[in-house]
Amino acid sequence: MRTISFIIFYSIVLAIYFFVNYYIFTRGWQALPAGSKGRSIYLFLFLFLSLSYVAGRILERFWLGPPVNFLVWTGSFWLGAMLYFTLILVIIDLVRITNLALPVIPSTWFNNIEHTKLVLFGTITSAVFVIIVGAHINTWFPKINKVDISLNGEKSEMSSVRAVLVSDIHLGSLTPKNRISRMVSRINSLEPDIILLAGDILDEDVGPVIHRDLGSAIKNLSAPLGVYGVTGNHEYIGGVHKAADYLTTHGIHLIRDSVIKINNSFYLAGREDLNIDRFSGRTRKSVEELLKDTSGVLPVILLDHQPFSLEKAAAAGADLQLSGHTHHGQLWPFNFITRAVYQISRGFGEVDGMKVYVSNGIGTWGPPLRLGNRPEIVLLNISFDLN
Repeated sequence: MRTISFIIFYSIVLAIYFFVNYYIFTRGWQALPAGSKGRSIYLFLFLFLSLSYVAGRILERFWLGPPVNFLVWTGSFWLGAMLYFTLILVIIDLVRITNLALPVIPSTWFNNIEHTKLVLFGTITSAVFVIIVGAHINTWFPKINKVDISLNGEKSEMSSVRAVLVSDIHLGSLTPKNRISRMVSRINSLEPDIILLAGDILDEDVGPVIHRDLGSAIKNLSAPLGVYGVTGNHEYIGGVHKAADYLTTHGIHLIRDSVIKINNSFYLAGREDLNIDRFSGRTRKSVEELLKDTSGVLPVILLDHQPFSLEKAAAAGADLQLSGHTHHGQLWPFNFITRAVYQISRGFGEVDGMKVYVSNGIGTWGPPLRLGNRPEIVLLNISFDLN
């Protein structure tokens, strides 16, 4: 049954991918003069760009090397370009339709229509190129967001804890090792007591991570109380057992539907990802079952990759939930969708008395681009109210 679901899902995805590329290609083709050399060059470049991601992802299952990596990088940039080409072209087509009933386009534009088409072709291509370059540069510079949180910790032995939260690193083919090393250095420089990784540490297949030895950088994360993480949907997509083994051997303590008491000061609970049933046929514990043995005296910090059903976590006794997953849309205008889907799409909030922080994430999925939000490392200064 799951095999049939996968076939249907990927068939729909490929159909949409084909349709969008066909739409972009057709509009560009119409802008170039018939029989020109420009059309031949355009056809070659378009086929290469539109097929590179699919080809790269298929080939990397059998061979990992620079040519395959080049295809994956090229195709990933094209995924972002597809979005903005489509948005701009749809707006232009809507203006053209409007112009049929209500003239809004200057009549002089039609005096030399071939020239106008070429100008639009060049302008749109240049605009998308600038957007893609800017959105990629944005991924290089994560910001440090500092948040002060107070929890009821009457019986806590510690008065506070300095925690660093990072989500959605997405280690994989599109993750430069030097960038991960810089991320680790920045996290360690914050001198955290504990480091918390809110899922999607890996980007699906662990093969490229092993091949490029990205774990050696992650292994340098250091905090006196330890480095803890939970599974995300991408750990399950790529095979959770291999992912968990790799992360564990590189210094990350995965909390999988379990609770740990930290320094007699707070409970740290970690949930399996919501997609566990979809990829493994198993079900995760309910949040009520997970937290049933917490004393109610010490504060409970819950790591759950996807920020769904926050009110259930609050009712079960969690004092603070930390999540990721949303990327806050990653690329504008998808942030409007994540705002509609999630009660909290990013940042700090409160649900039924439970504090919540949803991280934008520090990495990217699909296109190595961010537009409309910055990647982040979150420094949580958590104080325990001892009164």
